[in-house]
Amino acid sequence: MASLIECPTPNHGPRPAGVPVDILLLHYTGMRSGEAALDRLIDAEAKVSAHYMIDEDGSIYRLVDEGRRAWHAGVSAWAGSTDVNGRSIGIELVNPGHEFGYRAFPEPQMAALIDLAQGILARHPIPASRVLGHSDVAPARKQDPGELFDWPRLARAGIGLWPERAAPRTAPVGEVQALLARFGYEVPQSGALDEATAAVIAAFQRHFRPARFDGVPDADTIGRLDALIARLD
Repeated sequence: MASLIECPTPNHGPRPAGVPVDILLLHYTGMRSGEAALDRLIDAEAKVSAHYMIDEDGSIYRLVDEGRRAWHAGVSAWAGSTDVNGRSIGIELVNPGHEFGYRAFPEPQMAALIDLAQGILARHPIPASRVLGHSDVAPARKQDPGELFDWPRLARAGIGLWPERAAPRTAPVGEVQALLARFGYEVPQSGALDEATAAVIAAFQRHFRPARFDGVPDADTIGRLDALIARLD
């Protein structure tokens, strides 16, 4: 792995006792430059951080020791847990995001991420189904790392899941809500395609069907969800 640039931040705390580190959470910085993002992540007044930040040239900054709780997920939930920070490793990828000119993640950055993530997975009991994006755990608030992120490449490297073989089918909204909850999403169980449900479906699509993320539970989306659930750890 490329050498780490030590850049400690004061923004961290203790992990909850007895809770495993079982989520790897990926973000984009969503700021105009890597320098601006790093300045914010180490600013005590900002009260935000991540364990690592990877610049577009592949430079990896270590901000928080993996044994500590970084402050990156905010209000979020996965598989019934609302303390995502307490059980996750957070990686920020330098990218201006949707507000400042969202673009593809360059090769040096992706290669560095794969190298770093493989090491993290070797150190922590993180199932493939719990390698997630910020939008997965906070679908009403977040879009990152977004539709241009290469999730299939990560899956080919043994990091996360990708629905390679999906059989499209239709299903009522209530069944789709139940399947999304089974996979881990926090989603209403109303039987109706309400605003919150559409946001969760769009987050799922942004990760697992990025060609279209309209929040509509179409046959392709449901097939991909089936394929992923079949591979749950």
